[in-house]
Amino acid sequence: MHVSFHIGAHCTDHDQLIKSLLKNKGVMANHGVIVPGPSRYRGLLAQVINKLNGAPASADTQDMLLESMMDEDSAERLVLSHDNFLGAPKRALEGGQLYPLAERNSQRLRNLFPDNPVEFFLSLRNPASFVPAIRRLQPDISHDAFLTGLDPRALYWSDMVHAIREANPDCPITVWCNEDTPMIWPEVLHELSGLEPHIRLKGGLDIMAQITAKEGMKRLRSYFTTHPPQSEIQRRRVLAAFLDKYALDDEIEEELDLPGWTPELIDELTASYDDDMLEIARIPGVTLLTA
Repeated sequence: MHVSFHIGAHCTDHDQLIKSLLKNKGVMANHGVIVPGPSRYRGLLAQVINKLNGAPASADTQDMLLESMMDEDSAERLVLSHDNFLGAPKRALEGGQLYPLAERNSQRLRNLFPDNPVEFFLSLRNPASFVPAIRRLQPDISHDAFLTGLDPRALYWSDMVHAIREANPDCPITVWCNEDTPMIWPEVLHELSGLEPHIRLKGGLDIMAQITAKEGMKRLRSYFTTHPPQSEIQRRRVLAAFLDKYALDDEIEEELDLPGWTPELIDELTASYDDDMLEIARIPGVTLLTA
């Protein structure tokens, strides 16, 4: 049985990935894919990880975990998701790094199921908007305290991905940019569940619906009904056209309200982020989904 761990990052899908997958619980179960509700495993996994303290889980512990998370006797794939898997929000930028606990925590996740193939899935976000978003998750910390020791120009997601790969050389990693999710959401759902692209899943427009006016979504669904896209490229072109016309400004415009977050710095961080994605795409064992 394969285990898919969706490990973040914070301030990307806000649990929408699990919500979309759960819309297809029956279809997935028919193909041997189990997506348990988060309440069945998030607290439990944290307890077991702390108890094991990095050691591989025994066969009995693995059986206990599976029995707690699954009603079925067997499955082809188990999908688990939590944006705290790599650390709580307050540790996302600890020591001026992106998720400095990623190496340790990913290895502990892998060791929960040492007898099974494990894959990691990770959504990334432009540091220019990620840092302010993480700041908003910590309202009790002052701006000065939050920014102490933090150089946004030194934040590279590739450092974190390299660390995860080195700690778990047998675990493939699939990565995508949060900014691309409206276009590639169906592909993300299929990759995480391991299902073939021809298997139709509900929820493929869930991200579009969050950033598009209701009238636009109504017209988009009607258009897809009468003009089914003949290819993935055509589907994405239609989505881009509807976004261009019906996107909600309040949903697509980022609030970048940190001291020193000048337009020049934002441009610099964005260019660095683009280069960083090229670096990630070159890491062996890593697949980068793009729009």
